[in-house]
Amino acid sequence: MTNPPADHTGDEQAVTLGLDTFGDVTDDDSGRPLSHGQTIRNLVEEGVLADEVGLDHFAIGEHHTDWMPLSAADVVLGAIAARTSRIRLGSGVTVISSDDPVRVYQRYATLDAVAHGRAEVILGRGSSTESFPLFGYELRDYDRLFEEKVALFAELLKEKPVRWSGTTRPRLDGLSVYPHTESGTIPTWIGVGGSPDSVIRTARYGFSLMLAIIGGPTARFAPFSGLFRQALEEFGQPERPVGVHSPGHVAATDEQAVEEFWPYYESTIRKVAAQRGFRAPTFEQFLHDVGPGGALYVGSPETVARKIVTTLRTLGATRFDLKYGMNGLPHRALMECIELFGTKVAPQVRDMMAS
Repeated sequence: MTNPPADHTGDEQAVTLGLDTFGDVTDDDSGRPLSHGQTIRNLVEEGVLADEVGLDHFAIGEHHTDWMPLSAADVVLGAIAARTSRIRLGSGVTVISSDDPVRVYQRYATLDAVAHGRAEVILGRGSSTESFPLFGYELRDYDRLFEEKVALFAELLKEKPVRWSGTTRPRLDGLSVYPHTESGTIPTWIGVGGSPDSVIRTARYGFSLMLAIIGGPTARFAPFSGLFRQALEEFGQPERPVGVHSPGHVAATDEQAVEEFWPYYESTIRKVAAQRGFRAPTFEQFLHDVGPGGALYVGSPETVARKIVTTLRTLGATRFDLKYGMNGLPHRALMECIELFGTKVAPQVRDMMAS
């Protein structure tokens, strides 16, 4: 018999802990990159382990690159769903701007059926733009695509005949979209990286808010939680939770975590910096973000747990998702990180938040 999902939509204030991954290609023990196929098979094992160690969420972010080949997250989540019983499974994020909202709804409603009601979706613009030319969209339409497609997705979640028209896809004039979920909807979040307008949009549609904090001081996001709750009230929406997504790595000691994570973090961020035209971080900047108040959660279980509790309290959040892994970081280290996060970090966070 299938157990209920780890968190429940009616219990908005319970603290939940999860993992995000971009499906980065990992290296074998000799430092050679694994194939895309082996990377994806390993990712299934990581999701299964996350369930076994008692975590509440497991999310896969959509990317379309040689070193982040997870372009069909829902397929991988379906494989994980077949081998798990309680953990919630979702996207983190689905790049709704370059996808068809009807197909996104259908894929995750199907996942919800396979997973016995454990599917969720985090919609976002995406931190990279490879999907736009791939699917024939223009970057100049970036904002309009996101606004229209989020609006359509909100209508689809009602699971009633849809009447919608816009400029980014053909209109729907009273058509029904299937399958329907057994609960009547799919829990939906919007990933926000720093825009007050995006916070207000999230509240307008009654979605939950996921703050994507990948660098700099975490506390600068605190006003967003207040703005979100104020906007929910003004739009007449029910209370919705606030979550936090940030990168990190857990090992037995602080020193081991830094030693394992830094080389792969530096290499990955340097690659991204070259593509996007910003300066790669120094080791000193890295250590600053690893320290108190920074956006990297790298350290021993005790260090990471204390930092998560501080973040949740500072931001008024009730969910924390660790973006684990980095391009090249071996699968073995990822599995150790997941086990420590589930068996050591999560219980400490829950205990401290309960007190």
